[in-house]
Amino acid sequence: MKRRIKHVTVLGSGIMGSGIAAHFANIGVQVSLLDIVPFELTEAEQKKGLTKDDKAVRNRIALENFEKLKKASPALLYSPKFADRIKVGNFDDDLPNIKNTDWIIEVVVEKLDIKKSVYEKIEQFRKPGTLISSNTSGIPIHLLTEGRSEDFKHYFAGTHFFNPVRYLPLLEIIPTSDTLPEVIDFYMNYGAKFLGKTTVLAKDTPAFIANRIGVFSMMDLLHNVQKLGLTVSEVDKLTGPVIGRPKSATFRTADVVGLDTLVMVANGVRQSGAEANDFNDVFALPDYIQKMVENKWLGSKTEQGFYKKVKNAEGKSEIHGLNLDTLEYELQGKSSFSTLELTKNIDKPIDRFKVLIGGKDKAGELYRKSLGALFAYVSHKVPEISDEVYKIDDAMRAGFGWENGPFEIWDAVGVKKGIELAKDAGYEVSDWVQHVETFYKVNEEGQSIYVDKNSGEYNNIPGQDAFIILDNIRKNKTLWSNSGAAIEDLGDGIINFEIRSKMNSLGGEVLDGLNRAIDLAEKEYDGLVIGNQGTNFSVGANLAMILMMAIEQDWDDLNMAIAYFQKSMMRVRYSSIPVVVAPHGMTLGGGCEMTMHADRVVAAAETYIGLVETGVGVIPGGGGTKELTLRTSREFHNDDVKNNRLREAFMNIAMGKVATSAYEAYDMGILEHGKDIVAVDKRTQIKTAKMLAKSLAEHGYTQPIEQKVKVLGKDALGMFYVGTDQMLTGNYISEHDKKIADKLANVMVGGNLSEPTVVTEQYLLNLERETFLQLCGERKTLERIQYMLQNGKPLRN
Repeated sequence: MKRRIKHVTVLGSGIMGSGIAAHFANIGVQVSLLDIVPFELTEAEQKKGLTKDDKAVRNRIALENFEKLKKASPALLYSPKFADRIKVGNFDDDLPNIKNTDWIIEVVVEKLDIKKSVYEKIEQFRKPGTLISSNTSGIPIHLLTEGRSEDFKHYFAGTHFFNPVRYLPLLEIIPTSDTLPEVIDFYMNYGAKFLGKTTVLAKDTPAFIANRIGVFSMMDLLHNVQKLGLTVSEVDKLTGPVIGRPKSATFRTADVVGLDTLVMVANGVRQSGAEANDFNDVFALPDYIQKMVENKWLGSKTEQGFYKKVKNAEGKSEIHGLNLDTLEYELQGKSSFSTLELTKNIDKPIDRFKVLIGGKDKAGELYRKSLGALFAYVSHKVPEISDEVYKIDDAMRAGFGWENGPFEIWDAVGVKKGIELAKDAGYEVSDWVQHVETFYKVNEEGQSIYVDKNSGEYNNIPGQDAFIILDNIRKNKTLWSNSGAAIEDLGDGIINFEIRSKMNSLGGEVLDGLNRAIDLAEKEYDGLVIGNQGTNFSVGANLAMILMMAIEQDWDDLNMAIAYFQKSMMRVRYSSIPVVVAPHGMTLGGGCEMTMHADRVVAAAETYIGLVETGVGVIPGGGGTKELTLRTSREFHNDDVKNNRLREAFMNIAMGKVATSAYEAYDMGILEHGKDIVAVDKRTQIKTAKMLAKSLAEHGYTQPIEQKVKVLGKDALGMFYVGTDQMLTGNYISEHDKKIADKLANVMVGGNLSEPTVVTEQYLLNLERETFLQLCGERKTLERIQYMLQNGKPLRN
């Protein structure tokens, strides 16, 4: 029987409970978010004359956490309106309603006796066959079901989400020996297909997989940092993006997570007796950690940990780092390492490790020691915490934000070299590794295969049928490439155009490749996908090229370049084959314009998309202004809404608004309901886009006919001018901002027209391009572009 999840009850409304509730709401599930009834009235409640019987009091804890959920930054909800899918309540009044829920997720405090008491109450009302799971991060799963009914045990498992739930894709599924096989399969499949999670089947071992490996790696660094004489900021510089880890790296991550949480996991593993002596010592707390815990320097939650914000002599805020020897906070100086200099021209972190371990300075020594310990440790965790190496790598990528898992990194430096590093660090790897040549390979079908510990044979990684991994097919399926782009054959008559320039910016080499891809698809294939698997889809146009032409006043060439960009976007819209674009991450400026001109869009849920050109002093010049005007004009048959719709579109461009999710992009008119779709799991995008392009072709795709656009002329322009005058008078915008906004408005109303008029798309493109060129000639615009290139963010006047 197919199990459908329409309603979920989350027990516990704290940070994790709220995050889990929000994510189920994100995918359209109705959620009940419950917490305990408060023991006492607050002073404010007493002043209002409320009693303990009032609903506002009884639901207070859940309500307060629900309000925090709605205001969270970064946002936990894909769209603020999704909050309506969550209803709050309390254990005493609302627990009987779990008889109507499909899945009960317990997220109460991490104490076994409290969890057991909650389960006792659940059993009074739970309907047989209802899913029941715990989000515990450390309590052994088998202990949780002691004394429970057989039915409860059959449908129970650990479902360990990672915080923040929306952004970290790992979901560890930890069954017990009593969990039914079909229930395990359901948790694994639902987590991947509906929640968009990397679901990893874990064993019921201390800290499961990700925390076990991640905390070992962090604790090893905490022991080595003093030995090597490194500061906390130096370690964070060495263990962040340069090796494919989050910007928070080591010590900032510890502050965000909370030192108490780190200590709890480390102590839990150490006290479990699961580790051999040499590894168990790593989980012992260094003296300075003990002192920090005693002082309650726990990180962000206590406003000081390894870092602390302080006021300097001038009263300005500074971030000081903790001196681990003196336990005093001090301004951390800038540091440089010769080892890092050697990797500046290596784009991919995975390709840097061979160079980093050869460094002759402290950085090189840190990499050798930490990687050696990590390699030895993970080798001994197979099969203890996982029977397969890929599960460990999946868990570290999805749970800790590592770009590459431990065994992938080991492959990158070489298995034999990794064994040497482990030995030099004072460890021996597990015997099974001695016979391994490489942990992963790619088979002829472009799928990753992994080595089996016992047989030494290579097996397929399950679930890859849902993905197309461009790294795996690039070698054998690339049809053409240049310095900024490539065309790959996805099979079944569909090709992929992949942007591969720095930051995936859109310059001449990318546009040349795009036109070549459309030419090729029209002549020899059935459809085209535009997608890549970088960190971001595209940050927009190549600003350096625009700046150079503008400074040299090479207006003819700049005019031709913008016209070429517009023509390329129109080819995306009006080619004879279906074009499907797959945006994700930052999809800004030209990347947004490319998306808006596709026949269909398969957007990752985590797509941050918008027309941001006003931030550098211009308007969208690649068809973005035209396109939003066109889409808005479709509603002009209704006189009551036409000015409002045009104003909304204008404000989105003028303010450089960026959608915080694909769902918010619908509200902004960048994505279109009934046409574009959202992939909660980014890994499925290219495969889904391919299937959609193929379906469009098979159902008789016909080249679209260019559209007419109704513009409103001078009457609407007056409305915009009044608005920008008021913004300037109120000091919300600068004179230059007003000039940009007024010129944008002029394009969106169709220029110097005395009345509403129907015009062609090309008419608006010409206006758009003319205005773009005018603004490029402004000194303020050149200053903004230079600032953007130097600082990576817009200049705000």
